[in-house]
Amino acid sequence: MTAIAIHPISGALGAEISGVDLSRELSNGEFDAVHQAFLDHQVIFFRDQHLSHDQHKAFARRFGTLNIHPYVKGMDAHPEIMQIIKEPDDRVNFGGGWHSDMSFLEEPALGSLLYAKQVPPYGGDTLWANQYLAYETLSDGMKEMLGRLKAVHTAKGEYSERGHSAQKRGAMDVKTAGDDVPSYEQPVVRTHPETGRKALYVNPAFTEKFVGMTRRESLPLLNYLFDHCTQEGFTCRFRWSVNTLAFWDNRCTQHFALNDYHGHRRHMERVTVNGDKPF
Repeated sequence: MTAIAIHPISGALGAEISGVDLSRELSNGEFDAVHQAFLDHQVIFFRDQHLSHDQHKAFARRFGTLNIHPYVKGMDAHPEIMQIIKEPDDRVNFGGGWHSDMSFLEEPALGSLLYAKQVPPYGGDTLWANQYLAYETLSDGMKEMLGRLKAVHTAKGEYSERGHSAQKRGAMDVKTAGDDVPSYEQPVVRTHPETGRKALYVNPAFTEKFVGMTRRESLPLLNYLFDHCTQEGFTCRFRWSVNTLAFWDNRCTQHFALNDYHGHRRHMERVTVNGDKPF
C-alpha cells in the first residue's frame, strides 16, 4: 500500500493528497489521515480517481448524510449527485461568484465533493478563500463588533429569476426561487465545530443583510467584508484534470468557479454533505 502524502498547493489553503484510492473503502487509519488533512488544509484534492456514482457517494457518507439540493435537480438514479455542466454555447456557468455552498439553509452544508468528468483544454479553474485568515486578519475592534452580529442568509437573490444560479443552461435543470423562500439568521463570525477556530461567515451570493438592520444600512460593511475575505493572499487556485476529486469545507471557505472557457464543455459532479447549525 502506498503511503499517504500531502502536498500543499498554496500558503493560504489547499493540498493535494496522493497514495489514496477512493474507489475502495478506506481503513480507519487512512480515513483519519484524510480527515485531518481536510481540517488542516480546508480543501483537498485527489487526482486520478476512478469513481462510480456509488463510490463517490460512499466516500462522502464517511463524513455525514448527503444533501439533495432544493433548486438544482440531481440525477434520476442518484438524486444526491448534482451534475454541473456548461455546454460550449452556454454563456453563464454555475458557481461563478464567491459563495459558501448552501449557507441559505438553516443547517448549511459541511462540505462538497466535486468530481471532474470532462474539463476544457484551458480555463475552468476554481478558486478557494480561507475564511479563518479573513477573520484573523481583522482588527480587534472589528472582531469584537462582528462577534455580536448575525446576518440573514437566503437563496431568494441568487436563485431568483434574475439570479446568477437560476440562469438557464443547456444541460442543467434549475428551479427559480419564489418570494416564499425562507431566510435564516447565521452568526457573522462562525466557530468551526471540529477545530474550534473562528471564521468569517458572510458571502455575496447568499448574505442579504445584518439582523436588525436594513439592506441599505448593511451593504457598506457587507461589501467591505466581501472584498476583505476573498483577497488574493487568502486564496488558492486549482487547475482541474479529468478524474480529480476536490473536497472542501464550507464552514471555513468560499469558492469561485471561473467562466473563461467559452466554446468548450465542462462536466462536473457534486455531492454535498449535510452540516449543522452554525454557532
